Amino acid sequence: MHLEGLEMIAVLVVLALFVKVLEQFGLFEPVVIETDSIEDDFEPSTVCHRPEGLEQLQGQTKFTKKELQVLYRGFKSECPSGVVNEETFKQIYSQFFPQGDSSMYAHFLFNAFDTDHNGSVSFENFVTGLSVILRGSMDDKLNWAFNLYDLNKDGCITREEMLDIMKSIYDMMGKYTYPSVREESPQEHVETFFQKMDKNRDGVVTIEEFIETCQKDENIMKSMQLFENVI
Repeated sequence: MHLEGLEMIAVLVVLALFVKVLEQFGLFEPVVIETDSIEDDFEPSTVCHRPEGLEQLQGQTKFTKKELQVLYRGFKSECPSGVVNEETFKQIYSQFFPQGDSSMYAHFLFNAFDTDHNGSVSFENFVTGLSVILRGSMDDKLNWAFNLYDLNKDGCITREEMLDIMKSIYDMMGKYTYPSVREESPQEHVETFFQKMDKNRDGVVTIEEFIETCQKDENIMKSMQLFENVI
């Protein structure tokens, strides 16, 4: 795989790998929904965490009642306790990159889903993030992506943060790209990113600069639309 523009990679890797997680959960397989049992899975059980009511989640996301039921069954099958910790999240991603090291990228992605900052991703976290990625407006999706890259959540992306993200991507998949990745490639991609995104040349990329640049990039817009109908 030939890695070209960082701005393209950064968006695509988030979406493509998350679809891989959906496949892991079996969410692309035909599922027969029994209407009478839709609420049953949301009743108290032996799990450590029980999600909010189905109707409440339906109001908070852009999924239908039946879609939420399918998502929850897949989530509960993979995560019987009702939550995903970071170690489990890393294990899921390591299955797709057995020859590389996906742990750091999975760490960054986990933090983006762990909106409560309590060290675990609940079904609510999972389905809310998924709703943004798959059903949100373009601004919603770009805000979500920006939050992923803004590692310390201070409202801007620095070169150091972007370099950490790029190194994690190369650790995970870079060594298998063609042509072979050079050691300085992550830094070069960071510089390309900042040349394109940092409009006022102040050394950081704000959410406004990020969204404006992405919205003007036809390739990014097309790529982000590819995943709108995966479920």
